[in-house]
Amino acid sequence: MSESTDRCPVCGSVVDEEDLFCANCGTESPRDAQVSSQADSSRLTKNNFVCSGCGASMSYDAGAEALRCPFCGSVDMVSKPDAQLLAPKRIVPFRWTREQAEQGMRKWLGRGFWRPKGLSESARVAKMTAVYVPYWVFEAKTHTYWTADTDQTPPGAKAAWYPLAGEHEGSYGGLLIGASGAIATRETAAICPFDLADAVAPEKIDLENVIFEQFSMPRKYARPLARQGLEAAETEACAACVPGRSRNVHVNVLVSEMSSEPVLLPVWIMAYTFRDKLYRFLVNGQTGRATGEAPISLAKLAGAVLAAAAVVAAIILLLGVLGGR
Repeated sequence: MSESTDRCPVCGSVVDEEDLFCANCGTESPRDAQVSSQADSSRLTKNNFVCSGCGASMSYDAGAEALRCPFCGSVDMVSKPDAQLLAPKRIVPFRWTREQAEQGMRKWLGRGFWRPKGLSESARVAKMTAVYVPYWVFEAKTHTYWTADTDQTPPGAKAAWYPLAGEHEGSYGGLLIGASGAIATRETAAICPFDLADAVAPEKIDLENVIFEQFSMPRKYARPLARQGLEAAETEACAACVPGRSRNVHVNVLVSEMSSEPVLLPVWIMAYTFRDKLYRFLVNGQTGRATGEAPISLAKLAGAVLAAAAVVAAIILLLGVLGGR
């Protein structure tokens, strides 16, 4: 599939080869596009705001009394006019309640040796908001040529490793790439997967009375990340084709029939405080999978440093004693 570098004649944003209009301002694509039932569409979004703190673009609950950015907590929100923006093809509804999400956060905070004692019980939830976060969902087919070494050497071979080569066919669907402008790609990946079979048509969700972030990452920039995900998946699949233990697995992945569509996925955006410091936390609103920031126990860290220093000192002392003999 060839790639295009066309830009919107109105706002200058990149327009992808699959886009029939600019995802940023809704202007019709500058190139001729073949319209189909699978083509992306736009929708008129109201109650649009941009956060002056983190730059997130979103549409707010029409009934909200006070506006506060769910991503950074800023109240400096700049109102934007109604606009034709990229419409999601599907939306996965929230399944986890507010209480379940908080319980999931405290369970997550209670794990890990390096966290301060009592963190799970002492953390205080400062803000908690249900937000529909944008993702691109990709599907594609792959044909991969691979090489690797195996420890299953043929009879008579003297080396411990033996080279192999082969081919692998793959078919992938549901590959998610975060399209948020306020949540890092590693964070959107950390709360995956989502079950897209649970998704509903956009008209089933009242988008005028919920908070959802608008698509900030154009498809053009999501596609290379999807290709990286396909290559990682194929590397793992090809390693499984090698008998015995493998090493030096190299793949040459040919991607075909790649397509994508925009979706909105449910995320609880949370902020909690511990010892007067604020931390951000994310919970998958469908499955409860969580990720976030957590403090490190300085006492445990200092103890580990002292223990390491003691071990090094003992080794140096032992070497000195042995060297003096």
